Amino acid sequence: MNIVLIGDSGHAKVIKDILLANGDHIIGILDDKYLDTFIVDKIVKGPVRHLEVFLKDKQVKVIVAIGNNVIREAVVSRINISEDRYFTCIHPSVIKSPSAMIGKGTVVMPGAIINADACIGMHCIINTNAVVEHDCFIDNYVHISPSSVITGGVKIEQGVHLGAGSSVIPLVSIGKWTTVGAGAVVVKDLPAHCTAVGSPAKPIKFHE
Repeated sequence: MNIVLIGDSGHAKVIKDILLANGDHIIGILDDKYLDTFIVDKIVKGPVRHLEVFLKDKQVKVIVAIGNNVIREAVVSRINISEDRYFTCIHPSVIKSPSAMIGKGTVVMPGAIINADACIGMHCIINTNAVVEHDCFIDNYVHISPSSVITGGVKIEQGVHLGAGSSVIPLVSIGKWTTVGAGAVVVKDLPAHCTAVGSPAKPIKFHE
């Protein structure tokens, strides 16, 4: 598959490694830090506006390779392409149940586990060694950081960021655009638009 990445920073480097491990071909890496197009190792780099050139080929797929949930959502809205142009990127070491569902544009990093009937939305990041247990629902633009554990039946709404090494007990819900700090333990529902830290995790501030 021929892939174009939007974003050229650390997160894109990891996605690039996954694509290469799967035998996919990266033909472009676009980022608005570049003013014009140029070629490095047979990969075209340039500003995001150059995407329209790549999309003339109906076989080209896109990944928004940006770790920040807010920026990732903004870029997806800005480029405004159909869902079928996005590529789902899964490292070959991932353990995924046949009954689990993963949305377009989502990236699943090395060592992650996604168990039975889990449902993961579009443009999510399931990072290195994260565990998503059975019957979990994860909405769009969520980032599950490295070594986080989400136990069974958890609901995570749009834009949530779970920090590295955090854990969520069964059947808990986390409201949209909430951030859970690294190492936190979520033992009860968390509201939307807050930052929660500690064990047990408690909101320490709210934001828009």
